Amino acid sequence: MTDAPVRRTPLPGVLEPAGRTIGAEERAAVLRVLDSAVLCSTFGGEARALEAEMSELYGRDAVTCSSGTAALHLAVAAVGFDPGDEVITTPISDFGTVAPILAQNGVPVFADVDPVTGNLDPAAVEAAITPRTRAIIVVHLFGGAADVVALRSIADRHGLVLIEDCAQAWMGTTAGGELLGTFGDIACFSLQQYKHITAGDGGLAITADAELATRMRLFMDKGWDRSGGRMHLMLGLNYRMTELVAAVARAQLAKVGDVVKRRRESAEQLTAALDGLVGVSLPSLAGHAFWLFPLVVADGNRIWADALTAEGVPASAGYLDRTLYANPVFSGPVYGTSRYPLEGREYPTGLCPNAERLIEHTLVVLPWNEAYTETDVDDIARAIRKVHPDG
Repeated sequence: MTDAPVRRTPLPGVLEPAGRTIGAEERAAVLRVLDSAVLCSTFGGEARALEAEMSELYGRDAVTCSSGTAALHLAVAAVGFDPGDEVITTPISDFGTVAPILAQNGVPVFADVDPVTGNLDPAAVEAAITPRTRAIIVVHLFGGAADVVALRSIADRHGLVLIEDCAQAWMGTTAGGELLGTFGDIACFSLQQYKHITAGDGGLAITADAELATRMRLFMDKGWDRSGGRMHLMLGLNYRMTELVAAVARAQLAKVGDVVKRRRESAEQLTAALDGLVGVSLPSLAGHAFWLFPLVVADGNRIWADALTAEGVPASAGYLDRTLYANPVFSGPVYGTSRYPLEGREYPTGLCPNAERLIEHTLVVLPWNEAYTETDVDDIARAIRKVHPDG
């Protein structure tokens, strides 16, 4: 396009103060920890307080750790499956969803997704179950609820553990208003820089099962039950959250409800502004946490993304460059020169056609932020309408 771009000034983003909710509360929290001289959560109170506050928010026992990936590793380790056992999950997610499965010598099994939401298709999940299946990891992609009611039913019917990856879905709900993270046996959250709230990195895992909570706490701290002397009860790693991270996370956690509320309000404005746009599927508003704002177009997602970016509205095509199973780790060595535990496994092109089509042809994602003004959203809507083939 040869005319002036819709947007000349950058939208607020998560790598700058204007796009984050970091302020006086976080500064005070950091100074509180520094003044105490206790930065390790084994000896301080910030991480335990964060766990209590997360428990109050979600009504489940909470365990802190060093990242969202670590939280998923705690969850997978707590399940206690045997090497070679299978975990069904989505091909559209961050690698942190599947890395813990491989780290525990498990086998990721990928089920296809809904062609519009990108979330796991329950029918595809059930079709992928074998005698070696032990768990399902469901991701609430971009903050939109996967069909956790159906997946909970499938897990119960087949005696499987259900793990919710809520890294992108802080305070998200089902259409009926039930909190995401309360359907799984375990649910995991991230505090990484790009998430709704951040402490730079950090993770939380929640559960209503006391035994799973105990196993996650042990795995987070080298299998060490510190109340019983220097004894390591199980294999574990050092995934402890520091007191500095926990203190910042506590300040951020107090703001998460407002962050999600503001993101939803902006998303409602954009949805209304795009009403009637032919050939573009918009996300359902009900319960959505809007980590990102996804659009599903008929085809040409890279053309769309490039055109929107040229208009001053950052956009990316497909969210990922490829499905998770198309990454080299799934065809090459996993440990040393060995493919174990993937020996004999193939992850061919065409394994999950809906996921592949979303990434390669139809999915466009826009960054979303609680700091967007009505003018910002109007600019985004004008840019989308301008680059639309019939615009």
